[in-house]
Amino acid sequence: MDLDSYASAHSADWRELDELARRRKYSGDEADRLIELYQSGASQLSALKSSTGVSATSERLSLSLSRARLRFTGAGRNIAGQVPAFFVAQLPAALYRVRWLSLVIAGVTAIVAVLYAVWAASHPAVLATFGSPAFRKQFATQDFVDYYSNNAPSSFTGQVWTNNAFIAAQSVAFGITGIYPVYLLLTNAQNVGLSAGVLADEGRLKYFFLYIAPHGQLELYSLFVSMAAGLMIFWAWIAPGARTRGQALAEDGRALFSIAIGLTMSLLLSGVIEGFVTRQPWPWAVKIGIGTVALLVFLTYQWVVGGRAYRAGERGDLDEFEAGATQLVSG
Repeated sequence: MDLDSYASAHSADWRELDELARRRKYSGDEADRLIELYQSGASQLSALKSSTGVSATSERLSLSLSRARLRFTGAGRNIAGQVPAFFVAQLPAALYRVRWLSLVIAGVTAIVAVLYAVWAASHPAVLATFGSPAFRKQFATQDFVDYYSNNAPSSFTGQVWTNNAFIAAQSVAFGITGIYPVYLLLTNAQNVGLSAGVLADEGRLKYFFLYIAPHGQLELYSLFVSMAAGLMIFWAWIAPGARTRGQALAEDGRALFSIAIGLTMSLLLSGVIEGFVTRQPWPWAVKIGIGTVALLVFLTYQWVVGGRAYRAGERGDLDEFEAGATQLVSG
């Protein structure tokens, strides 16, 4: 393509497009003309970039097209105005999509943790991997309990929150590998089981459950949800269905990664319970009850609010305008 000749042939239309794109008000004929010039200009820009790549001419035309598009699509929506829709529809719908897999992961984790705890408590050689007998005794009688009160509540809350939120985000982001969420599941189950086994060996198993239960209900379930989201992104790549793999990854990746944002809030709540509630000299029924209520609130949000949004057609992805083109077409 001769760039100068092509630009000369269409320069009049491009100038008219730019002029119309700068206006604030239009008559009916002018609005129709703007759309007509936009459509032809978009095709011409595609031809320019295909033949000559990026050039000053193509960049000027692209700017004019952007201005024109803004005139008939309107300004982008205020981000603050989208927050309610995100929390009422997008996020709960995404959480609803992973509800069953979250329960499966919770069940698998419980089975692996119990098996590992029984194995550890029954085999001294396994317990020995945790440390010397003196170290295990101190862990079971002092360190495990003191862990929840050694630091100030606010700093302890911040520490466990940021750590867990980072793990959850990694689980979703690296879920496409299909390996990282499984690695987290097995590692988490192993650590929980080994800790329980050490306390059981010292006759203090009840303290394991008492100190884990207040915050652990919501914390562990939030991590199960993050693993489920990561594995669903992986499955979208493996079995995209009628979609291309690129489309499936883009759609499910956008939708399910929003779960990582929601989990930062649930993990903050579990961190507050761990930092401020567990250490209190309250009856265990009260402390565990607080953790149970927190989990029930999350489950209600996931299953009830999420189910309502899902049945209304929400899937957690961006809408068509925000997501952009999902497939390139010619013409």
